[in-house]
Amino acid sequence: MENSESLIELTEKAIDHIGQILKQENQPKNVGIRFGVIGGGCSGLSYKIEFSEEKENDNILTFGDVKVLIDPKSSIYLKGITIDFSDGLNGKGFVFKNPNATNTCGCGESFSIS
Repeated sequence: MENSESLIELTEKAIDHIGQILKQENQPKNVGIRFGVIGGGCSGLSYKIEFSEEKENDNILTFGDVKVLIDPKSSIYLKGITIDFSDGLNGKGFVFKNPNATNTCGCGESFSIS
C-alpha cells in the first residue's frame, strides 16, 4: 500500500548508504530495505533492518532510488522516527532517533514505549 504521508525520515547520509549497499549486494529492483520492530533487547523492543520484497499491506516509502518497506505493525512504533547513518569514532551504523521512545538502552538498538 503506497503511503503519501511519510512515516519516517531518512537523512541524506542514510539514503546514500542504503543506496550503496543495495548496489553492492546487487539487489533486484523489486527489493527494498525493510525497517521493523521486534520484541527483545534490553529495553523491550529492537529495531530490525533487512532486504525484502514488498509484502501485502506494506507501507512503501520512496527516498530517491531507495525503497523503504514498513509493515503495518511496525509503523505504529516507527511513526515520526528519523534514521541517520553514522560512521564516526563511536562506531559505524544506523542511528534511530525515535520521539516515541520513553526509554532507550545505552547502545541505541532497543527501546520501550509507555
